[in-house]
Amino acid sequence: MKTIRMYYFIVLSITTVVLTVQAVFPKEVIRFGFSMSLTGIYSQAAVSQMNAYQLWKEEVNARGGIFVKSFGKKLPIDFVYYDDRSSAEVAVKAYERLITNDKVDLLLTPWGTTIHFAVMPLAEKYKIPMIGSTAASVKLREVKSSYFWFITSCLPDRQMKSLVSLLSSLQIKNVAVIYVQDLFPKENLYFLEPELRRARINIQLLKDYPVGVKDLTTLLSEVKVKKPEALIALSYPADSFLLTRQAQEVGLDPPFFYQLVGPSIGAYTQVFGEACEGITTMGQWSPKAPWPGAKEFEERYRQRWKIVPDYLDSVLAYVQCQIIEQAIEKAGTLDRDKIRDTIAQGQFITINGPIKFTGGENWLTPSMVLQYQKGMLEIIWPQESATAKPIFPKPPWPTYRAQ
Repeated sequence: MKTIRMYYFIVLSITTVVLTVQAVFPKEVIRFGFSMSLTGIYSQAAVSQMNAYQLWKEEVNARGGIFVKSFGKKLPIDFVYYDDRSSAEVAVKAYERLITNDKVDLLLTPWGTTIHFAVMPLAEKYKIPMIGSTAASVKLREVKSSYFWFITSCLPDRQMKSLVSLLSSLQIKNVAVIYVQDLFPKENLYFLEPELRRARINIQLLKDYPVGVKDLTTLLSEVKVKKPEALIALSYPADSFLLTRQAQEVGLDPPFFYQLVGPSIGAYTQVFGEACEGITTMGQWSPKAPWPGAKEFEERYRQRWKIVPDYLDSVLAYVQCQIIEQAIEKAGTLDRDKIRDTIAQGQFITINGPIKFTGGENWLTPSMVLQYQKGMLEIIWPQESATAKPIFPKPPWPTYRAQ
């Protein structure tokens, strides 16, 4: 009995200390830290992720904040962030500073697969839950972390299988494949080639190009000579803009034109207008999908930033924020381990549908292919998720004239 009384005395003492500390030092704000590629080679793409973060922050604070039961009130949120200059090394230093010097409460993730891989070990090292947003790699499955998860269904093996399934449904028999020498595009190529062989689709041309390339006219002219039914460009955003412009310049107009990352950025439609029609890209979202808040998110984003959201990166970034917000409210605390447990075990309602993690991966969301139709990206594959039927062949370039 004496031991039991002593146990309860200790528990009551600890509880009293915690309540006293909260009373003397009341929590006034939840501070989220992250780095972002505000400059450098990834900066063109990172804008859409930054915009989504900022939109979420403004919406949460307009509602009075996130309710945290342990404090008995809603707390507004604030950001502490640094420019990682599109450098993994700089990003790691930034996250170390956020954790050890700035003492942020929780972390949001940076842009891109390469930088995600660089900062991911810090989640386990410092026991801080992190939800990967704009990252996709099968190697993420090999990471044995209890504090990191990734949202996207556009993992290279799942994405390339979906793409080739679409090509087969369109009875496409030959393709040209070009790719940029970066981690994510190369990993997609690793899974694309065997999928094409299994589908008995002939690869007429397979060539790479360097990161930061400024001129692709020679490569695109080589593709033009081959006259493929489909051009698959495993590209990053800056390359996609270059590819679309220079394909028109050299008169390359394939019936099916797929670009990996870039066409879903809002600025893409602003730059190319009607020339976007029929172009396909990776993705997993549409405002037409029957998910709660999807249409409203698109409207709010457009109103706030005067541009359509990136159907990939903006959505993934916003969904990350939705999950973290719901996890805090479900856990009722800012205790990182309790938030970790909530994320690992819970199911979350998002603008991208329901999400639940198995291990570190979101298996509920299928990998999809999007296509521009009448100025809007539609889900065209798989059929059970489609918001529109595929357009094939792609309409001719509006400025293109046969030679």
